[in-house]
Amino acid sequence: MAEDFARAVEDGLKLAKRVYLGKDRAVTTAPPPLQFLSDWYLPSAPMVYAVISDPRMVDNPDMPSYQPHVHGRCDPPALIPLQMSGVDLEVDCYGDTAFVQVSGKLRVHCVMGSRSCDCRIAVPMGNQGSILGVAVDLPGKSYSTELIGEEESRVIEKLARPQDAGFLKPHIFTLTIPQVDGGTNIGIKLRWSQKLLYDQGQFSLTVPFRFPEYVTPAVRKISKKERIQLNVNSGIAAGVLCKATSHPLKETKRQAKKFSFLYEAEVLTWSNTDFSFSYSVSSGNLFGSVLLQSPPLYDCDQRDMFCVYILPGSQKSRKVGVQKAVVFVVDLSDSMQGKPLEATKIAISSALSKLGPEDSFNIIAFSSETSLFSTSMELASDEAIERATTWMSTKSTMGEGTAMSIPLEKASEMLSDTSGSVPMIFLITDGAVEDERNICDSMKKRLTNGGSPSPRIYTFGIGSFCNHYFLRMLAMIGRGDFDATCDLDLIEVQMQKLFSKALSTVLADITIDAFDGNEQIEVYSSCIPDLSFEDPLTICGRYEGSFPDTVKANGILGDLSNFVTDLKVVRNTDVPLDRVLARQQIDLLTARAWLSEDKQLEQKVAQLSIETCNISEYTRMVLLEKNKLDKANESSGALKVKKGDPHKIRDPGAPKKVLLRRLSVGFGDLTATAENMRPGAEEPKLPDAAEAFMKATSDCCGRTCERCCCLCCIQCCSKMNDQCAILLTQIFTALAFIGCLECCTLCCCAQDGQ
Repeated sequence: MAEDFARAVEDGLKLAKRVYLGKDRAVTTAPPPLQFLSDWYLPSAPMVYAVISDPRMVDNPDMPSYQPHVHGRCDPPALIPLQMSGVDLEVDCYGDTAFVQVSGKLRVHCVMGSRSCDCRIAVPMGNQGSILGVAVDLPGKSYSTELIGEEESRVIEKLARPQDAGFLKPHIFTLTIPQVDGGTNIGIKLRWSQKLLYDQGQFSLTVPFRFPEYVTPAVRKISKKERIQLNVNSGIAAGVLCKATSHPLKETKRQAKKFSFLYEAEVLTWSNTDFSFSYSVSSGNLFGSVLLQSPPLYDCDQRDMFCVYILPGSQKSRKVGVQKAVVFVVDLSDSMQGKPLEATKIAISSALSKLGPEDSFNIIAFSSETSLFSTSMELASDEAIERATTWMSTKSTMGEGTAMSIPLEKASEMLSDTSGSVPMIFLITDGAVEDERNICDSMKKRLTNGGSPSPRIYTFGIGSFCNHYFLRMLAMIGRGDFDATCDLDLIEVQMQKLFSKALSTVLADITIDAFDGNEQIEVYSSCIPDLSFEDPLTICGRYEGSFPDTVKANGILGDLSNFVTDLKVVRNTDVPLDRVLARQQIDLLTARAWLSEDKQLEQKVAQLSIETCNISEYTRMVLLEKNKLDKANESSGALKVKKGDPHKIRDPGAPKKVLLRRLSVGFGDLTATAENMRPGAEEPKLPDAAEAFMKATSDCCGRTCERCCCLCCIQCCSKMNDQCAILLTQIFTALAFIGCLECCTLCCCAQDGQ
């Protein structure tokens, strides 16, 4: 899909050369380097494209020019990037979460005024980005996105086309606005959240903000204003210090835990650099705090919220690491062939090289059968690591089937006697299995009865066919972490990141004394994961009554000594915990709802999703279309509909809702796993026109369509240009006329014979 999008943009830029831009100057584009051809035309900043099916409509709406006649249509449609006259970036950071809002002003500069086209919005997001909303303002209409529940989605009749919304890549969200007139000025507002990276006591953020040259208006006289507002509120640490920024920001406000910066300027060309900044919050020591906050008025759960933050500080201040015993459990079913398997081999080899000589490891490969590198744990000597790397490099897929429970049981048995070490299991898979809930239950019992320290379970999912919530729940039970990617190009990077995080554990077996036996406190994560040098620890939940004034965190350090620290309890009002914790809460509660099959918990997740605008498995996104004329009439009293009207007269001023395709990842695909379909091999759906035609003809002339209206014929006709269609129509009309003449001749001859 991404390759098709890039190709469409490349075609659109060629087509845009038809637009006469005046004598001032023409927009030129540098040819992309061959090694980056596939990604060169993908959006590196929020962009809007004109969707061009008919190339004859491409022209300057202000200065129509002579254009050579073009035959045919663009199939698939070309995408011409729209020129931008203003952009405003606002970033609000709270702890390890950033909320980004981009506002822009654009113009449909490439379509003649008498024609209209769809406009496609592309929103690239940063680390673990999550789309929150899109709003579009046009002269006569406005569009916005909204989340609704499953029941409400069933009563919406109008369904959008599959290409109207979705994820081009896991971090690039796209949305299509229908039929915008040429020359129209467009105002957009895009919102998303993303995570800050943490390293050595320092947070850093990168926001995609590299605009290509061809979005700069051709006319120099047009004012081009660029504005960046940065607000940081650490919420937990005083003495916050800004380290570096990519743009010339000017400090406008500073307090103990927060600061603000502003950049505003008239520019000749838009930013060609991603917006990035970093700030430090730690002097090197492990510390943390507890934030308390009352729920907002719209919250369905009126219990107070709490959030425990624990930061690991700098690794340089603590040289002693945790001794580790590691088992890699790797899916080698046929669906892992190609890039997934090769990336997994490289990531495991890199992880083995990071083990110390006192650490131990093993590798278990599985499909329908199980294969072990060694019958027992091996010390991580250079010779053992070399043998393991060679063993993995010679491994290929092992056939059909994904029997996951047996290798997990074997890994747990191997780690049952690892005194002096923290045992870890890394599960890597691209498929779903039928006994996932049984696996969770059995692993929970084993880990509960196995003593301390129990094996940590880290899970990694490849593609959308595996059940991400099963893997998340399994990691939650095992005090580990979960990660996944649907982008095959990012498997190695994401997997190495998970391995590195797990292998840099600084504090294990963490307990919070306030949670012990306190029934008024609900912790969303059933088990507290370990603290890593590469990521702060966040524990969230709800409570009733009063929260303890003093809280202590306990754990085990790398030298197996006990560690105790006091956590400062702060009632915070300027950090919106409901927004900051929303993504984490939705993911954790969805995993719990999947495991327990609790409908009330599903409803709670749906309500939380709607309130915070975060996509979930139990909500759907809709596109709302509001006619400004209807709104004006409604405000003037021209249109009024009584509540509870028995005739159910539709309110003319109510926004039209279009149901978009499902944007969540789902709960895995057992059929695709059983058929060993490879990640990313989802079959494309039929075009809407062909699908409608097949449905319409299936009842009345199904047998005929099976013979003369096959899918190949439909797709061939959909790609036919106008002149060819006219010629075929004339030929078939002539043949029909000849057939009528022949029929008349036979009839006349029969009458003469009588």
